[in-house]
Amino acid sequence: MSPIPRPPAGWRERADRAVARGRRFDRFIPAVLLDSPVSRVGYWYGCALGWTWGALWSTGRIEKRQGLWIFRGLPAWAFPRGGVCVGGCFLTGDDRPTDAVLGHEAVHQRQWRRYGFLMPVLYALAGRDPLRNRFEIEAGLIEGNYVPRGM
Repeated sequence: MSPIPRPPAGWRERADRAVARGRRFDRFIPAVLLDSPVSRVGYWYGCALGWTWGALWSTGRIEKRQGLWIFRGLPAWAFPRGGVCVGGCFLTGDDRPTDAVLGHEAVHQRQWRRYGFLMPVLYALAGRDPLRNRFEIEAGLIEGNYVPRGM
């Protein structure tokens, strides 16, 4: 595993601004869509997608840890970076995820419960840069292996 690159100067301030911007945006989302029966339907839909994708491509052990269903052994093209949380499923490669990574992914699971069907759209709008993506920042950049420990 290659070392985690050092983030650029000023990354914390940009990360704080991204989270604040996301929280301001949330005020425009109707309350009926957040932490509601509607968002739970979206969460369960995400779980069904995660289970389907994981069951199709997983060649490793399927286990439940920290409230997440973990599908290991997926081919590298079947998930981004180190893994992806879809609903309550964490889809990843051959390595057994650490407790820190699973804590990070458990935050994403809670985000799925809060936003439901909106989660993939809002995540995409937040951008691919984890240092500016409010969902990655809220889940913990160190725990998600985006920033080295001690930063």
